[in-house]
Amino acid sequence: MALLLRSVYLYVAPMGSTAKEEMNKFWDKNSRLNRPMSPHVTIYKWSVPMMMSITHRGTGIGLSGAISAFAVAALVLPGSYPYYLDLIHSLSVGPFLTGLAKFGIAFPVSYHTYNGIRHLGWDMGKGFKIPEVYRTGYTVIGLSVITSIALLMI
Repeated sequence: MALLLRSVYLYVAPMGSTAKEEMNKFWDKNSRLNRPMSPHVTIYKWSVPMMMSITHRGTGIGLSGAISAFAVAALVLPGSYPYYLDLIHSLSVGPFLTGLAKFGIAFPVSYHTYNGIRHLGWDMGKGFKIPEVYRTGYTVIGLSVITSIALLMI
């Protein structure tokens, strides 16, 4: 057994430093060079694809959160759908706020849907060239606004 341990020991090299020491060296160097702690949003040049990616994620989170909240509300609140619909009608908020609420619901749904279709195209390997990325991005924004306005008019 001692012979086996001695032969294994021959192939083991001592570490030069611990992970903690390496991390400390890294942070000391970054402090000395006055580097930011991590890549911050301010160092990036904002672009349409970047903003669309952030908006796509945000609309996805918002929509899933809203659907979950409405589902839980439907399960736990007393009364039925017509009761709450009458309650909303009795608020008399006016056409401007009603239109704003409709647009606020329609835009995330239409944007997330159109951008999801765009992502499906990417999954098929199409539309990766930079001009195509921008063109499809502007198309998604335009279609989302047009669809939202059309739904607002209903």
